[in-house]
Amino acid sequence: MLTLTYRYRIYPDATQEQLFVEWIEICRSAYNYALREIKDWCDSRKCLIDRCSLEKEYIIPADLKFPSEIQQLNNLPKAKKEFPRVG
Repeated sequence: MLTLTYRYRIYPDATQEQLFVEWIEICRSAYNYALREIKDWCDSRKCLIDRCSLEKEYIIPADLKFPSEIQQLNNLPKAKKEFPRVG
């Protein structure tokens, strides 16, 4: 089977380039926020059970469920209301 791919070159002007950079920045910050949410959840459950209270405290509630992809996607409309730049 032969697969053809095409490559298109764009030549944005200064205004368009600035808009592209802003979009990339928004996507980067949303991705990093979601990643930090998952890492914080994992880090809060890493300590050994016999040393938890001595060495490390939970940074988030112990009964909070893992922040799944579906849950994070469902939180996007709320984020759009809070941060108009996202929407």
